[in-house]
Amino acid sequence: MYKENPIICAIDTRDIDFALQLSSQLQGKVGAIKLGLEFFTLFGVEGVKRVTRDGEIPLFLDLKFFDIPNTVAGAIKSSMACKPFLLTVHATGGSEMIKRSVEAAREESEKLSIETPKIIAVTMLTSLGKDYLQTVGINDTMPNQVARLAGLASESGADGFVCSGQEVRALNDNLGNKFTYVVPGIRSLSINSDDQKRVVTPKQAMESGASFIVMGREITGSENPARTVDNILEELNKN
Repeated sequence: MYKENPIICAIDTRDIDFALQLSSQLQGKVGAIKLGLEFFTLFGVEGVKRVTRDGEIPLFLDLKFFDIPNTVAGAIKSSMACKPFLLTVHATGGSEMIKRSVEAAREESEKLSIETPKIIAVTMLTSLGKDYLQTVGINDTMPNQVARLAGLASESGADGFVCSGQEVRALNDNLGNKFTYVVPGIRSLSINSDDQKRVVTPKQAMESGASFIVMGREITGSENPARTVDNILEELNKN
């Protein structure tokens, strides 16, 4: 289903009953669900398996690994038990870490006879604004830093990138559509941007070259999540 549907619903919760209910409501409605650190730290692999029905629901496992290469490679292998189709590492972890991540994902998935997930490199978190770079000693613009990290990740074997909708067009133009572009920070026009800084609408993101758009509270906080997804898809399909 995820190959035809670009919407990934972020289920960021410590309430497993809520996650189970929501994933059941959204199965077949969204392309995939995203589970991240908040959920995984509490419920681990077994919790993920329950929510995805052991791989029936496509999974974006967003753990944003960032450590020494050997540790990340080991973590990647452990996470294969969740059967993700997308898995994140931080591009700032460097070339060797990314290369080892790609190798570990391929080796372990072959061992388990499952589909190898795409390794998606996180460039700059969409919660960070333009002033952030100077505070960490980087004297450059956000688009340039995102492009630099995406370039490093692409040369190191990453399958795609997490970036904001404000940067995806430039990355697509420079690196090509062979990569997977995952865009969070998505808000419909009527929705508050909350803690996100670099925000675009679903339509803007897809027209700029996003492969997948990640949406959370707009869907998860809705009284009727499935209908909300239908409305978003309808808006995307308008000419």
